[in-house]
Amino acid sequence: MIRGLLGRKVGMTQVFSDKGEVIPVTAIVVGPCVVTQIRNRDRDGYEAVQIGFTEIPARKLTSPQQGHLKGAGVLVRYLREFRADNPSDYKVGDIIKVDFFQPGQLVDISGTSKGRGFAGVVKRHGFRGGPKTHGQSDRLRAPGSIGAGTAPGRVWKGLRMAGRMGGKRVTVQNLEVVETIPEKNLLLVRGSVPGARNGLLEIRRAVKA
Repeated sequence: MIRGLLGRKVGMTQVFSDKGEVIPVTAIVVGPCVVTQIRNRDRDGYEAVQIGFTEIPARKLTSPQQGHLKGAGVLVRYLREFRADNPSDYKVGDIIKVDFFQPGQLVDISGTSKGRGFAGVVKRHGFRGGPKTHGQSDRLRAPGSIGAGTAPGRVWKGLRMAGRMGGKRVTVQNLEVVETIPEKNLLLVRGSVPGARNGLLEIRRAVKA
């Protein structure tokens, strides 16, 4: 069995459990995903299944890209590879839908976090900032000391400072599948997931379940 699928974030809403509890959920359009290539150990050195998501017109792909997807019978925007327990169970052109996941199952979801632009240390790293009194007026959101003088006489690599915030790959683990709606290709998972609306997501079986 393949270990994950691709989806697109729709947004957040809420549903009610059988006990009347309000459950915050994120709606994700998952699939239909098409198998575009099978990786095998003899040719590629590892085993995996390559799948595609989001059908697009031919004019948006190069000729080599169209040739790669010819066997699948559909042109897609996104290609990703997932490990599979037995890749030989799949063949190019197979369609995998949202019913691959079941309610109550735990999943790991990866996406690209929202880009926040250039941010200071208070917003980016949660620094406390300087004192509001004792004669200083411009150090409230400053990082403070960034290193000693003579030794080592430089700034240590990796020191937390101001810089670009967000826009990085983020994974949230052990999110519960609340409901699947096959007729709409919708997956409802408890809680929030990384990224903005319409962002690409990778939904995998939880590794720490």
